[in-house]
Amino acid sequence: QVQPVESGGGLVQPGGSLRLSCAFSGDIFSINTMGWYRQAPGKGRDLVATISSRGSTNYADSVKGRFTISRDNAKNTINLQMNSLKPEDTAVYYCSAGAAARLYWGQGTQVTVSS
Repeated sequence: QVQPVESGGGLVQPGGSLRLSCAFSGDIFSINTMGWYRQAPGKGRDLVATISSRGSTNYADSVKGRFTISRDNAKNTINLQMNSLKPEDTAVYYCSAGAAARLYWGQGTQVTVSS
């Protein structure tokens, strides 16, 4: 079992920045991929960015050049630095961990981009 817990959501104006963090606990040595997904109202849950145990990253086209995913192994956390935010980035952001053929989800954190 792996437990992801997100923090750092909130309200930001268009063009602004926000940093999300996710802390993992439990069987962290079984984790092979960590990532962020988001779900806007009335839509499905979409991939935002992932980072593998080897540090390889993958981004959705819509966030490339604006978002950066990183990891802190010492703290068992990943971060998502979000810059140049747009209203269409508004969503609930979920942290995920892939471990032992299962996908674990955090409870989600709301990000709202609005003036």
